[in-house]
Amino acid sequence: MKQGVVYILKCSNGSFYTGVTNDLEERLNLHHRGLASKFTAGHLPVELVWNSDTMDINDAISLEKQIKGWRQEKKVALINEEYEKLPGLARKYSLKNLDLPFDGAQGDKSR
Repeated sequence: MKQGVVYILKCSNGSFYTGVTNDLEERLNLHHRGLASKFTAGHLPVELVWNSDTMDINDAISLEKQIKGWRQEKKVALINEEYEKLPGLARKYSLKNLDLPFDGAQGDKSR
C-alpha cells in the first residue's frame, strides 16, 4: 500500500502552497531549489509550516484537495493546531447566504 504525506508551505509572498508526496524531505529539497512547482519557484523562499502524518496515498490526495479549497484563515487555524476553529471556518453556500435581491425559490419579486 502506497503512503503519502500532505504538507503546507508558506511562500515568500505570504500565500500557502498545499501538496502531497511520498517523500517529504526530497520534495522540500525540490521546492527549495525551485524544481517542484512553477508556483513555488516563483515565490521562493518557502517554509514548511504544516504536514500530516503518513497515510494511505488516496486519503492523502483527498485531504490535499480538501485543504486546497480552504480559505487562508482556515489553513492558518490548521497550521496553528486550532482544530476547534475549523468547523466554524467552513463556508456554507446556499441561496440564503448569497444576499440576492430575490428569493430564488419564489422567482424575482422586484418586477
